[in-house]
Amino acid sequence: MSDFLHLWGIYLGTLIGLLPIINPLSAGPTFLAITEGDSEERRRQQALKGSFYMVAILVSFLIGGTFIMNFFGISIPGLRIAGGILLTGIGMGMLATQKASAETDAEQQEAARRKVDISFSPLAMPMLSGPGSIAVTLGFTSLATNWFDYVAIIAGIVTVALITYTVLRLSSRLVGLIGPVGVNAMTKIMGFLIMSMGVQFVVNGILAIATDPELLRGIKTVLTHG
Repeated sequence: MSDFLHLWGIYLGTLIGLLPIINPLSAGPTFLAITEGDSEERRRQQALKGSFYMVAILVSFLIGGTFIMNFFGISIPGLRIAGGILLTGIGMGMLATQKASAETDAEQQEAARRKVDISFSPLAMPMLSGPGSIAVTLGFTSLATNWFDYVAIIAGIVTVALITYTVLRLSSRLVGLIGPVGVNAMTKIMGFLIMSMGVQFVVNGILAIATDPELLRGIKTVLTHG
């Protein structure tokens, strides 16, 4: 029973951690813009492929996370602090009132329209699996102690992808239903959640460093000999 609750907690943590960052609802209007003129079937295919690529990218970073950390000598507390700072910045950016240049947005959307296939770029990367979601996925490696934990995390990623695909498929109806004001409000709510997660990541990283046994032994030795 305890093992099931442990895996369930990891699954829910993955779901709750990734969903606000990927925020498929706010990606809906952009998806509609870059697929303007496409048929509903074409949009469905692009949304499906983009969600699949998103899973592939995040799972790759999850599986390779330990190797990446060992290769670059990154500790888990360091990863948590760096990821927390990144998430805090992303959340603050989503909370801030950003008046992006309409001309720049138009150029980016026009460049996306000219592409034959937008499912990998810009849809999967960087819209759905950008730096924030990759940083969180790397952070999940600190929670995984066996392959069952990895399966639970991957199941969470797949669930987020299914939700994302559904939202993108229904994006024209959802955007029309809640309107630009509703999308903006949801983005700010997600931004606050992401910023809170980022701060907590930093706090957990600092606490892990402050309570590290080797560090405490070193401080004790210095104070003793001092």
